[in-house]
Amino acid sequence: MNTIRYAFGDSSLGPFVAALSERGLAYVGFDAGLAELEARFPDGDLVEDQAALAEAIGELAGMIDRPESDADLTLDLQGSDFECRVWNALREIPVGTTTTYGEIAARLGVPRQAREVGEACAANKLAVVVPCHRVVKKDGSISGYRWGVRRKRKLLEREHSARLLQPAVVPPHGVTAS
Repeated sequence: MNTIRYAFGDSSLGPFVAALSERGLAYVGFDAGLAELEARFPDGDLVEDQAALAEAIGELAGMIDRPESDADLTLDLQGSDFECRVWNALREIPVGTTTTYGEIAARLGVPRQAREVGEACAANKLAVVVPCHRVVKKDGSISGYRWGVRRKRKLLEREHSARLLQPAVVPPHGVTAS
């Protein structure tokens, strides 16, 4: 039986739970409790371990509050091959930008599978870490988010602000790069 260690944390977007398998971070979800973890890991031996996850909880809270910060977390992506391909593509979306389900499908070489990309986003078990909140509808509007549209909107606003506050890559006009 696979041991799943879990702990609860608090963030500016509400309480969350994180779960760690022997391979890495396997779950991050808002407003989740033991019943959600039991459903996600039916064959797992669930052990609450605040001490073992203290560092990860701190890094996750930091990612939520300061999306430009990049947590160095080992992940255990548990899904189908297609879901894992989608989740890895989501992790390549830069902070402060969005993309569409169709664009992700095209990037994966399956341009007619935008709906399946949406289903993979809905199956994401790692809120914020695998940034499915950066995917919007074709018209640019915010669509559903498993952890609430209000949270999705707030995350996108924070990321956009963080991106605007980053130093320019190109020197301003009239300034010579050294």
